[in-house]
Amino acid sequence: MAVVALVGRPNVGKSALFNRITQTRRAIVEDFEGVTRDRLYEVTDWNGRPFTVVDTGGIWEDETESLLTMTRDQTELAIHEADLIVLVVDGLAGVTSADDDVARLLRRSRKPVLVAVNKAESKHADVADFYRLGLGEPLPVSAIHGEGIGDLLDEIVSRLPVEADEVTGDHDDSTIRVAIAGRPNVGKSSLLNWFSGEERTLVTPIAGTTRDVVDSLIEREGQKYLFLDTAGLRRPNRIEEKLEAKTVQRSLEAIRNADVVLMVLNAQEGISAQDQRIAGQVESQKKATVILLNKADLVKGTTLPVQERVREELKFLPYASLVPISVQTGWHLDEIWPEIDKAYASYVQRVPTHKINQVVDAAVHLNPPPSHKGRQLKVYYATQVAAKPPHIVLFVNDPELSHFSYERYLEHRLREAFGFAGTPIRISLRARTRTARE
Repeated sequence: MAVVALVGRPNVGKSALFNRITQTRRAIVEDFEGVTRDRLYEVTDWNGRPFTVVDTGGIWEDETESLLTMTRDQTELAIHEADLIVLVVDGLAGVTSADDDVARLLRRSRKPVLVAVNKAESKHADVADFYRLGLGEPLPVSAIHGEGIGDLLDEIVSRLPVEADEVTGDHDDSTIRVAIAGRPNVGKSSLLNWFSGEERTLVTPIAGTTRDVVDSLIEREGQKYLFLDTAGLRRPNRIEEKLEAKTVQRSLEAIRNADVVLMVLNAQEGISAQDQRIAGQVESQKKATVILLNKADLVKGTTLPVQERVREELKFLPYASLVPISVQTGWHLDEIWPEIDKAYASYVQRVPTHKINQVVDAAVHLNPPPSHKGRQLKVYYATQVAAKPPHIVLFVNDPELSHFSYERYLEHRLREAFGFAGTPIRISLRARTRTARE
C-alpha cells in the first residue's frame, strides 16, 4: 500500500493533520514541541483509494541531544519508505530556517513532495511565502478546522504511484492484536523492535520515552500480528500533567482493544505496587495474558523463586503463562511466539454445549454445591454464549445460592477439560425461566 509521510519541524500541526486525514485521535496533540517521537501508521482512503499515513516527530538540527537525534532518525526512516511526502509548515510563522533545513533534506530524498501550509484559516497566514522553499505550489489547510483538507487529499491521491492489488480497510479479523504493557523502562519498546526486526520505536534509559501507542504489523508463518507498544503506565499521582494523562488513556485503550496482553516485568526488581495495578487493569479487561520476566538472565541462580513470588503476588492472573526472558541478549525470546498463539487460541475457543454439560454434570456429581439456609444450588444446564474471552452461562434454580468458591471450582474443572490456557473465563449464573425449561 502506498505510504504518505507527514514531516516538518516541531509544533506545526503534523499530528493534528494526521488525526484529521485518518479521522482518528491516534496521535497525541499538545501545544508544545517534541510530543511525537515515534512513527505512527494508520490506513485511510480518499475517493476509494487506500493509502497509509505516517505521523513523524519534528525535524530539527541538534547534535548534542541524543533523544532529539533519535527522533530525527525515526523521521528519516519514514521519508525513506514513503512514496509521497507532505511537508507541513506553519502559515502564521512564515518560512523559518528550520523549514529551510527540512526542505533541503526532502530535496535530497528525490521523493515527490507537497507543501501543506497549516493554520491558513487565519487572515495573518502568508501562504505565498512558502514558494521560497522551491517545492512547488503551497496548499493552504487548517488541521483544526478541516479547511482545505479535501483539496490536499485530492493532490495526494493524484500523485500516488499506480495502485497494485491493495488491501482496503484496517486489519482483518484474523489479525491477532497484541498489546505490550508494563510500567516505564521495563523493556517494552526493545521487545517491539525485536518482534518487528527494526528500530520501530525509540529505546532510551529515560522513563516515559514512548508517548503514543506505536503499532507494528508482522506476519509470521502465515499469521498476522498487530503489536501495540504502550507507554509505561505510571502511578496515579504521576499523571496529573495533561500530556501524561493522554498517554495513559491511549495505553489503557490499547489494552482494551487487544486480544493478548504481554505484561512485561523486571525480574531484578520484583513486583511493585504499580505492576500489581497494571495487572489489575489487564485482568479487569478480561484479556488473554502472557507475563514476561525481562532481565531474568541477570538473576543469580535459578529464576524459580522469582517466578513463585510473581505467581503469589499476581494470583488474580493464575491463567497467565510466565516466560523468563532477556530482551537485550535474546534469551528465550523465541518462546514468546507459541505462548501468544496458545493464549489467543484459548481466548477465541468455543466448546460445544453437550461437552460443557458433560463436564459440569460430572463436577456437580463429584462435589455437590453446599446448602444455604436449607436450600441447595441446582445446576440445570450450561452453555458457552461468547468467546473473547470464553463466557459460560449456568442456568440454575437461584443464583443467590451460589458462592464464588464453588464457581471457582467449576472453572477449574472446565480448564482441566478444555485447556483455556492463558485466558480468563467468565462464568455467569441465571435463574432458569419457563422459556429456558421449555
